[in-house]
Amino acid sequence: MTIQWRKSSYSGTADDDVCVEVGRLASGVGLRDSKKPSMGHLDLARPEFGGLVARIKELQG
Repeated sequence: MTIQWRKSSYSGTADDDVCVEVGRLASGVGLRDSKKPSMGHLDLARPEFGGLVARIKELQG
């Protein structure tokens, strides 16, 4: 399976050092640092990813 990575809408701007990419995995959702993709990715189950997104929104609110 080839992972199609895309920049997260919760990531910083193109010039920021804070860039996160997300990708759909067979087992859930992958997260990685777009500036260092060779470092691998974090593999989260869909409910865990949903909880992470909800917490980020809560902290921004």
